Amino acid sequence: MGPKTSATAPMSRTGWAGAWTLPNLITVVRLGCIPWFLWLLVSQENRAAAALLLGALGATDWVDGWIARRFDQISDVGKLLDPTADRILLVVALVAIADDGSIPMWFAVAVLVREILIGLVALALLVIGVRRIDVTWWGKTGTFALLWAVPCFLAGQSTIPAALAFEVGAWIFGIPGLVISWIAAWGYVPVARSALREREARS
Repeated sequence: MGPKTSATAPMSRTGWAGAWTLPNLITVVRLGCIPWFLWLLVSQENRAAAALLLGALGATDWVDGWIARRFDQISDVGKLLDPTADRILLVVALVAIADDGSIPMWFAVAVLVREILIGLVALALLVIGVRRIDVTWWGKTGTFALLWAVPCFLAGQSTIPAALAFEVGAWIFGIPGLVISWIAAWGYVPVARSALREREARS
């Protein structure tokens, strides 16, 4: 008899079977909305609309993960695509909003440095053939909080009637999100070391 598998543990789809799923479609749509966000903020100078769109894109980050788990649509493609989309969205939004002057520069730099470092390390590991390192719960939590904080900073500097409440909300989400994201980044270090040792053992 073969090894038993848990009936509740979802299998991760691979190849093309993992590409054509609803969560991945949502992620691709999120990426496609980035130019729209930039157009609203930079060309139209409409902070309120840009903030609302960015907030909606941040919310869908939770939606696609919930759909993947609830309807057994977890895939290898999604495990790579979703955090990549999160990183691209966060970096582009931070650069644009920092240039707009709607977010404290030190906060934007602290988030950007973390995202760029994680992205470069992940790319380097991929190039040398180390196995993919999945995003941890803490990493996802930190990113989710930041994806709420950043549009709140923008809305806080807009003409929205509740601008002050959004500004307060930005700090409520932002400080914990920043701390958690950096703690999560350090948590990837031993995982990366283990993956490197596995690669050396196979060599």
